[in-house]
Amino acid sequence: MLTQPFRPLAASALALALSLGGQAQAFDLTNMSAEEQAAFGAQVREYLLTNPQVIMEAVAVLEQRDAQAQANADQDLVATNASALYDDGFSWQGGNPEGDITIVEFVDYRCGYCRKAYPEVEALLESDGNIRVVMKEYPILGDASLVSSQFAIATQIVAGDDAYKQVHDALIALDGAPNERALSRLAKTLGLDADAIIAEMNSDEVARRIAETRALAQRLQINGTPSFVMGSQMIRGYVPLDGMQQIVAQLRAGQ
Repeated sequence: MLTQPFRPLAASALALALSLGGQAQAFDLTNMSAEEQAAFGAQVREYLLTNPQVIMEAVAVLEQRDAQAQANADQDLVATNASALYDDGFSWQGGNPEGDITIVEFVDYRCGYCRKAYPEVEALLESDGNIRVVMKEYPILGDASLVSSQFAIATQIVAGDDAYKQVHDALIALDGAPNERALSRLAKTLGLDADAIIAEMNSDEVARRIAETRALAQRLQINGTPSFVMGSQMIRGYVPLDGMQQIVAQLRAGQ
């Protein structure tokens, strides 16, 4: 890929400087005289101007190494927090409880990308049939987000998992503000005890569940929604259906 020869000193030094590894530490500009350093800098500059693709190649290598390092760190985080992720005793679980793949989603009802991801996740569960999903209430976008999660969790406590799923589906599509009037109307539409659910929203148990999920997200370095844990992978952000299907296929191939 080189378009012209250049001096051996520049070639060796540039390779070391761009290696991004421990070998680069062996190259020490402080052992050069000022004149040698100036000459070296001029040679490197000339080479890079003639071969700018080398910079992009080095950046690509660095990004690949960073991505792999992040993936390895994520695997460690998932393993360390497996119990809180998959079996915290309160997070709603759906799909196939015996599925060979588990997907954990951190969701905020007021998040536009969570709403975009919702039909994708539903389609994945419906089309696959061998996936378990765990839903983590992670309200991070203000008071409306918090109230929505409080209502969903209170519904689960008062009326059970099936009612939670109904409310979850309704909240993810709710257009207006989740004020008491709107939530009461939603509960009554679903045949639920609105007064009992609203009374439960500010309970210690609801607060505890939200606090535990927030603490888990912080340990996992999750700062936004939606975020997913799929197998040992963490995906921070929206993933379309075909992307999730590819990840699931890769996870199964690696089992």
